[in-house]
Order: sequence, then C-alpha cells, then structure tokens
Amino acid sequence: MIQGADSPLILCTITNKYMKISEIIDAISSEIVARGLYLVEVTVSRDNDVEVTIESEEGKVELEDCVAISRFFETKFDRETEDYSLTVTSAGLDQPFKVFKQFEKAVGKKVEVQLKGGRKMVAVLEAADQESITLKYSQKEAVEGKKKKEIVEHVDRFTMDQVNSVKPFIEFN
Repeated sequence: MIQGADSPLILCTITNKYMKISEIIDAISSEIVARGLYLVEVTVSRDNDVEVTIESEEGKVELEDCVAISRFFETKFDRETEDYSLTVTSAGLDQPFKVFKQFEKAVGKKVEVQLKGGRKMVAVLEAADQESITLKYSQKEAVEGKKKKEIVEHVDRFTMDQVNSVKPFIEFN
C-alpha cells in the first residue's frame, strides 16, 4: 500500500450540464406557435428532466400536439449529448394559471380563485389585464330590512397582488 507523498493522485471531475430554459424556449417556440399553441412553462430538474407545458390558443391540446412538439424538440437537442428526459404536457385543469394568455382564454368562464389571506371563491372571470382581474360572483349577505340572508351579485376588480391563484373551475353535472 502506497501512502503519503508517494500515493497516486486521483482527480474526479463531475460535470452536470443542465439544459438552459432560454435555449429550449428559443428552439421550440416556432413549432409551438405554428401548431396554434402557446408555451405555459418549461422546467428543468437537476437530472435534466425537461417538462414542457403547452396550451392551445383555442380548443384543447391534442395528444398529436404533444407528440409533435416532443419530436421537434428531439431534432433540436441530442439526447446523448444533453442526457435529458422529456415530457410534453398540456396545462392541467387543476393547475393555477401561470401565463397571461391563460387568463385571456378564460374570460367569460367560471374560475376558482384563491385570494391572499385565504378567501376562496368561484366566479366568472369578466376581464383580465396584466395588473388585475375582474370577477363576477354571488354570495349570501345580510340585506337591510330582511331577516334572511340573500344572494347578492358582485363585480369586483382584484389586483394581481391580491390574488394567490386562479384556475379553471371544474363542474360535474
């Protein structure tokens, strides 16, 4: 056994080459737009697990859309060089909106809103801009001169600072 100054020096260099989100977006945006879709989110884990989340401008994301984006991605990035795994998925109905286009698409539809401070409500998204959303909702309130609470309709504007999350409201009939 060799010890001390005569022992061999062994260097081990571990390099983790993470894929860059900006490069992914630049590489696949044109194909996403060409299919009538838009990008919601791209995430890359420590293990280079890439998840691309897309949504349809109108209608819904089809399985063929996810397959086509996946194949296009693979033409832009070499799996052997980059050592990645890829998932292309649509934005889930149970997931909060992440980009403004999702708000635009939901105008006129019911949404589930959680405000900062914990208040939750189901409302119709009447309008949305980068700074605020306008919601139409009903709630039971005490009305002057009445013993029972009555349903009162409200249309209120909330700044994005007041909003914790907004997601589609799923109604089961």
